[in-house]
Amino acid sequence: MKTLQEWLDWCEQLHPVAIDMGLDRVKTVADRMALRFDCPVITVAGTNGKGSTCAMLEAVLLQAGYRTGVYTSPHLVHFEERCRLHGESASAEAFAEAFAAVEAVRGDVSLTYFEFSTLAILHLMASSNLDVAILEVGLGGRLDAVNIIDADCAVITSIDIDHTAILGKDRESIGFEKAGIMRSGRPVIVSDPVPPQSVIDHAAAIGAELWQFGKDFNFSGDKLQWAWAGRGRRYSGMAYPALRGANQLINASGVLAALDALRQRIPVTAQAVRNGLAMVELPGRFQIVPGQPVLVLDVAHNPHSVAALAVNLDAMGFYPTTHAVLGAMADKDLLPMLQRVNPMVDKWYFTDLPLPRAAKAADLQQAWQAQNTRTDTQSSVHVDPMLALQAAIDAADPADRIVVFGSFYTVGGVLKDGIPRLQAKHLSP
Repeated sequence: MKTLQEWLDWCEQLHPVAIDMGLDRVKTVADRMALRFDCPVITVAGTNGKGSTCAMLEAVLLQAGYRTGVYTSPHLVHFEERCRLHGESASAEAFAEAFAAVEAVRGDVSLTYFEFSTLAILHLMASSNLDVAILEVGLGGRLDAVNIIDADCAVITSIDIDHTAILGKDRESIGFEKAGIMRSGRPVIVSDPVPPQSVIDHAAAIGAELWQFGKDFNFSGDKLQWAWAGRGRRYSGMAYPALRGANQLINASGVLAALDALRQRIPVTAQAVRNGLAMVELPGRFQIVPGQPVLVLDVAHNPHSVAALAVNLDAMGFYPTTHAVLGAMADKDLLPMLQRVNPMVDKWYFTDLPLPRAAKAADLQQAWQAQNTRTDTQSSVHVDPMLALQAAIDAADPADRIVVFGSFYTVGGVLKDGIPRLQAKHLSP
């Protein structure tokens, strides 16, 4: 294999199953690679809010002048999005070299696509002369491949029901899995306002330094500005984060707590905090694309994140008709997702997604019909997100609103060819 795509294609058929939780195999290869970081590491786990938290941490630290490395997953359009070095996506050539470094020592150890790519990205980051590394946990925490790294600070964002077949069927079970990223004697920031008791208990059991939202840090604000207070630091009169949505102040509060906990090693100024939060960008998180009709892109893919999306949509004001493009994985709890958004959606466009785990558009439509009590709504099915969006654009009036949500693959599917061309119908004279 020479190119990144060749490596990715090869990795997809290397292991018999796509998800194989456990650290033994990945740790064996990491030890052979002598994988280690010579800088502070922040690990971020949670059901929702991980990507936003990583982006805000990165933005503030870049403003403070640090050389940052960030690992997030999945990607929206290009695999290279999963690793950012000094604020820029790593090159395909650098990725290919990192994959080769893993293969050089892997031997007979079988790795999943995620495990292999995680090792490659960690190797790439560890050899990039970073001042701080930010690692998003892919799934759960305790048994996720990222957890082979001992973080200097752990952040646990919101915890809700998702991936129940792997992580457990209730918040307490899921919370225990997320809590696995904690380390004894090191800070753990819990930004969920009502965390499962299992998270609090695990911090006490291993002697982690617990920072809990509402106890060790909090925020306040009005319509114009907000303030944050932690154990030994306060920020006031701050502009709202550039990431839209009612939940972003909770995520930002966890970010500031993590920076406060690590201030002896990576101090940041108040100006870096203000600038970073004001400039942070993250596609697909209640991303509003201006134009006619207005377009909203959101990777919300479970009941908790879809509920937040519904609140944010409601706050946008009145639109004559709301069109929704939905593609989702088959293992998601679809009923509460549909019930939460259905009252504000007038026309649905259900789409297939290009992977085996995805629900078929016809099955999504059937699930919607089973719970729909409205008589004034319409629906259709489409073979890919781009065609679904184009159908919505063709049907929409300029004053309408289109929402694309349900999966990273749904949003990524409409971003891959660029948005402006798709809205040309209403932008041209």
